[in-house]
Amino acid sequence: MKISKEGFKIIAVSGVVLLALWLLIFYMLKANDLTWLIILLSALLLVFWFFIISFFRDPRRVRIHDGDLVFSPCDGRVVVTEIVKDDEYFDGEEKMQVSIFMSVTNVHINWFPVGGIVKYFKYHPGKFLVAWHPKSSTDNERTTTVVQTTKGVEVLFRQIAGIVARRIVSYVKVDEEVHQNDKCGFIKFGSRIDILLPENAELLVEIGDRVVGTLTPIARIGDFGVEDADDSVDEQ
Repeated sequence: MKISKEGFKIIAVSGVVLLALWLLIFYMLKANDLTWLIILLSALLLVFWFFIISFFRDPRRVRIHDGDLVFSPCDGRVVVTEIVKDDEYFDGEEKMQVSIFMSVTNVHINWFPVGGIVKYFKYHPGKFLVAWHPKSSTDNERTTTVVQTTKGVEVLFRQIAGIVARRIVSYVKVDEEVHQNDKCGFIKFGSRIDILLPENAELLVEIGDRVVGTLTPIARIGDFGVEDADDSVDEQ
């Protein structure tokens, strides 16, 4: 099993702490001839450490490239599909928002949902509300990234920290060319990702659907960005 580089330090530190705890338990209980309890607690500590290791697993995924589709940027469950107004980047325009919640058992690597040029990136410090809270999109610690596809469609996605997550890692750089389904970051422990799409995008998922990063298409966008741009020119 391949491990993400973001987990190396945590795995090593937790391993040392758990080993020290096991030694303490061993010497305290051995004198009382509680071998069965030593075995039980040893097994629990080992299971807990393997859980930490599995959290940082980096599975091999097929990288699909399709300019008409938006793929899920993470593993998890769809918890929101609604029209929202975005004031951070789109100046109050209405967008289709898809939100995906990641539990502590999901893979927490994040991938680019589309390929293109990074037009915008910003880190926002904030609170640590539960990730499914409606205000987590605007109040929690988060990053905002906008990628413009080769067809002119701008797709915004946010990495949002949850009540457990305390650190968001992003590999994004403005003006950099990125490829669909390449890694874009990591959120440590439970968290959420919001994806903002053109209002008339064709959704391919529903609330409650389980999605897999890089493999599950969540929407079809086609040339919506180009059409919208042409309409605005005609109106002028």
